[in-house]
Amino acid sequence: MVKNVYAFIDSQNLNLGILGQGWKLNFARFRKYLTEKYSVNKVFLFIGYIPKNQKLYDFLKKSGYKLIFKPTVIDKDGKVKGNVDAEIVLYSAKIEYDNYDKAIIVSGDGDFQCLIKYLVKQKKLEKVLVPNQRKYSKLLSPYKPYLNFMNDLRKKLEFVK
Repeated sequence: MVKNVYAFIDSQNLNLGILGQGWKLNFARFRKYLTEKYSVNKVFLFIGYIPKNQKLYDFLKKSGYKLIFKPTVIDKDGKVKGNVDAEIVLYSAKIEYDNYDKAIIVSGDGDFQCLIKYLVKQKKLEKVLVPNQRKYSKLLSPYKPYLNFMNDLRKKLEFVK
């Protein structure tokens, strides 16, 4: 039986985790990597919406991502905030739950520990891709067999101008 595999990506955690290693992610290559390595057939990218980033959003859609936007706010320091954690949990545990056999969560955020625990219990977790092995929540440690780290993927997935 062919498995239906969906990926749910915390874009901020992914982006900051990769940038923290000194390189930029090629999102088109990453989408292809998810298909080739994990047989992912649908990828949800959860991202804060900023109108001036429309070209980026168009590129991501063209690259095969289904974008789920979160409204953003500007904090007192002028930084844009758009926390997508609740949306990822809602989509993976309810909205899309019956549509996939296995899930890949892309984040190293400990806020997803409850989701990961639930998906493991339901036998629906394939992997958790952690963007940066040096900066991820220890709350994910009990799920080591499911964790794959992206630190060694630079040669495959780096964006080069």
